Amino acid sequence: MIPHDTKEWLLHIFNLRRSDTLRTLMPVILALSVYAAFIVYLIDDFFHLPDNSPLKNVSLVHTLLGFVISMLLVFRTNTAYDRWWEGRKLWGSLVNNSRNLALKVNQLLGPEHAESREFFAAMIPNFAFALKNHLRGDFHEKEFTETRLFKLNQLHRKEHIPGQIASAIFGRVSELQRQGILLPEHMLVLNVELQGFMDICGACERIHNTPIPFSYSSFIKKFIFIYCITIPLGYAYVMEYFAVGLCVFVFYVLASLEVIAEEIEDPFGTDANDLPAENICNNIHKSVNLLLTSQPPVDKTSI
Repeated sequence: MIPHDTKEWLLHIFNLRRSDTLRTLMPVILALSVYAAFIVYLIDDFFHLPDNSPLKNVSLVHTLLGFVISMLLVFRTNTAYDRWWEGRKLWGSLVNNSRNLALKVNQLLGPEHAESREFFAAMIPNFAFALKNHLRGDFHEKEFTETRLFKLNQLHRKEHIPGQIASAIFGRVSELQRQGILLPEHMLVLNVELQGFMDICGACERIHNTPIPFSYSSFIKKFIFIYCITIPLGYAYVMEYFAVGLCVFVFYVLASLEVIAEEIEDPFGTDANDLPAENICNNIHKSVNLLLTSQPPVDKTSI
């Protein structure tokens, strides 16, 4: 995610980042410019079509369809942003869930249970890192912290890694209860956070695995394409070669909204506008370690 100051207007206007839609759309914009210039040349300079040509009425069609396409794009961007914001709320819930579990474990387990405290201090952040990588279809060994009770080789890489870690955490809590270290009522206290891990994971998977329906996305792209390539047909009579600039500008605005919506509808990847999952995972790691260990936490982004 790109950090930025929303009040810096000039920075936003003149700064072209790698994720800027102008860079993404530049090849299509250049091709559309050539096409539009060719159409204007045919109408004005080659065929010399009269001002009363039926093609002149195409601009009226664009006026009518402009409202329709704007409503479609508003719905498209709102839907994509809702998915992005829901993803952010889920990761915020994961932060709270991890901290609350660490707080409760810190009070329920005394210093004499150092091995179990070490386990929870490592495995709670491990779940966050594993969820991040799971949503990206990847796994980084350096982000996994081993403990005396759970080693890296105990994970089955081809299976659901966040589920394995959540199962190990619940299994350790159950073992402590069987040993009499935790009372049955303590299980009720911890159950909300233990269940919350997989609830959050399932909700993130729902967003990640359910894209916008293909027919809907395809229809918007076709609509934008047809709308923009017909602009020179109607405006060449009144604007001549200025219609090229109008065509390019309208396409840039409409296509940029679609490109932005495509990027943020799955907010768990590595795009510039996706969620700052690495920072969130490191914050969980620091918070949990401060609660359960006396050692200063290690920032895993530097590994």
